[in-house]
Amino acid sequence: MLGRTFGALAAVLVAVGSLAVYNYLRPVDAVAASPLKAAVVRIAGQPPTIAWPSGAASAVGVPELGSLGSHGDSSPQPMASVAKVMTALVVLEGHPLTLTQPGDAVMVTGEDVADYQREKAEGQSVVPVQQGEPIGERQLLEGILIPSGNNLADLLARWDAGSIDAFVAKMNARAAALGMKKTHFADPSGFSAQTVGTPSDLILAGEALMAQPVLAQIVSEAQVDLPFAGTVYNVDYALGRQGIVGIKTGSAPKAGACFLFASSTKVGGRPVVVVGAVMGEPTLDDAFAASEALIASVLPGLQLVPVVSASEAVAEYRAPWGSRTGLVAEKDISVVAWPGLLLHRRVEGPGAKAPLADGAAAGSFSAWVGTGRPQSVPLLTDGPLFSPGNFWRLTRPFSDSR
Repeated sequence: MLGRTFGALAAVLVAVGSLAVYNYLRPVDAVAASPLKAAVVRIAGQPPTIAWPSGAASAVGVPELGSLGSHGDSSPQPMASVAKVMTALVVLEGHPLTLTQPGDAVMVTGEDVADYQREKAEGQSVVPVQQGEPIGERQLLEGILIPSGNNLADLLARWDAGSIDAFVAKMNARAAALGMKKTHFADPSGFSAQTVGTPSDLILAGEALMAQPVLAQIVSEAQVDLPFAGTVYNVDYALGRQGIVGIKTGSAPKAGACFLFASSTKVGGRPVVVVGAVMGEPTLDDAFAASEALIASVLPGLQLVPVVSASEAVAEYRAPWGSRTGLVAEKDISVVAWPGLLLHRRVEGPGAKAPLADGAAAGSFSAWVGTGRPQSVPLLTDGPLFSPGNFWRLTRPFSDSR
């Protein structure tokens, strides 16, 4: 009987010992980073009243923030020559240029000359061409964005895609990719009344254009020299007023006057671009005046808000065995902000496997306002994360392994 008791006790001790050895040897879970800041906070303050034009559709935004609002008729309307913004985007993305490159030479065909003659007779905006003569890609882009040559838009479309229809399909696909949900292109120049959009959609195209250094440079030019045409002048004669650096005008009987604009400013010393659109004004002068008023009303609300300072802890690794280390920003982050919009903060990074040294890379911290582009900064540990001790490894609960 005594032998059986000792045998049972030995079996229990062996089982307990085996369990302790297993518990000691099994892997230790990674320690997840715990944020120390709220994920979302609202920017303090009262936004200024935006000077929306009466009787016209309009919208305004900042790439770092997203839309600041829209006003007026939100149904799609003819955009006229503002369509050439998308034409330029599609061409440049298919045939990239640097700021100093003229681009490929495009040979003028008989069809291009016939287009020029027909469109000139119809009273459209055109730029002279000559059959068999080459024109550089950059000059063609200047020709559609500065004097607004409808015939050059068609010429570029055929050169890029082989046909007008194929190019228009590319325009609509690019618009969809940008999120322009109420926009439809029927032609490369915008002469067709079936080429329609909304101010909010046009802002998305304007932001995409301003992100292309070549196109941003072109739309800021007051004049250029083109083959067969000589010196031509920018239809956007609001350049320089209220910081306006582009982008494109449009005017037609069914469209009224449209203006997709970009205005360059500085907020807390940081360059910022305000992008907006006005559609359906009686004249270009009215469209320019409305745009300048929009810009002037928006600027006072823009501010630079500090989000995190270098060496400030935004998260921590806190291990169940008692070891802890903070995760600190490698450098400052400040964001352009607008009162009432939401500031988003996010910590991203892998779980930590101990031991972890002081100053070890520990993922990143991102911040952004509204629907704007995030700014990110690397995170570093501000101290070591120690390995668990023997006692903890032996006695930890089995539920800690995920």
